[in-house]
Amino acid sequence: MPINRHLSRRDFLAAGGGFVGLLSSLKTARARSAGSLGASSGDPSTIVLVRTGSRAEGVRKSLEILGINPARDKRVLIKPNFNTSDPTPGSTHNDTLRELLAGLKAMGASSLTIGDRSGPEETEQVLTKKGIRELAAEFGAAVLNFDVLGPNGYVKVMPPGSHWADGFLVARPVVEAEAVVSTCCLKTHQYGGVFTLSLKNSVGIVPRKGHPFMKELHGSPHQRRMIAEINLAYNPALIVLDGIEAFTDGGPMTGTLKTANVVLAGTNRVAIDAVGVAILKELGSNSAIMGTKIFAQEQIAHAAELGLGAGSADRIVIKTGDKASEDYAARIRAILAEG
Repeated sequence: MPINRHLSRRDFLAAGGGFVGLLSSLKTARARSAGSLGASSGDPSTIVLVRTGSRAEGVRKSLEILGINPARDKRVLIKPNFNTSDPTPGSTHNDTLRELLAGLKAMGASSLTIGDRSGPEETEQVLTKKGIRELAAEFGAAVLNFDVLGPNGYVKVMPPGSHWADGFLVARPVVEAEAVVSTCCLKTHQYGGVFTLSLKNSVGIVPRKGHPFMKELHGSPHQRRMIAEINLAYNPALIVLDGIEAFTDGGPMTGTLKTANVVLAGTNRVAIDAVGVAILKELGSNSAIMGTKIFAQEQIAHAAELGLGAGSADRIVIKTGDKASEDYAARIRAILAEG
């Protein structure tokens, strides 16, 4: 039975200290969710597509075309894809992160924080090898290693009817942020996820060290549904997908590399992932991508069932700003329309 995510946000989140503040944060998240394109109203979700070989240009143009300001006077947390320090799309490219930091600062964010945890590579090693603390310092941003949040640094999430044995924990800073910006890569996932785009980027908010959640996730036949369920814990204010390069097989750390020259932006994870899978199909990918219709992919189908976003092509509008982008978008729309 589909879960009412507004009910679930109220009823299945529980935590130790600071519960009053957590409830306030969740009310804010629900307000953002109600205003997000396609998040709950049934209106189409707008995804901006920019065709470019430059990450900086792609991020900048996609934000301009999307035309929203999720950051003004808000504490913004950026959630990158830092499971390892492998070159993009193995991890978020520093150029993408730099342009996002610049854009959010220009939008008037009251504070900026980069937060994630890695695995299998150690989080602190990833941050050091990629020079993230130095990059953050250029913009006065903080850096949070989710591995060291401590016992009160997580929030228990128990979605009714979920595929998790006893719920899961998520990083409290994500739940309590006034705006979460998710930036992900374009790639397949050889360890059961099939693809790792914006929905799977949320796995990084679930703790790995000292907890059994990753063992449970990777050992379950319901892995892709469980990934979708993690996304009930929060609602991002903005998602930017760097598809300049893509893994069309293998992944998430290394894989078959192809050039896609595209950047996506939007506010809805399911729509972003649907368009991302369509791009993987256009590039020519593995059998798990090519042999399954987009909206039948378990991550997407279950997330749509949970009320997290678009369950069909007619619920997605792809917006562009130039001829090259529009020509490519037309090809992606045709693939989306096939299901």
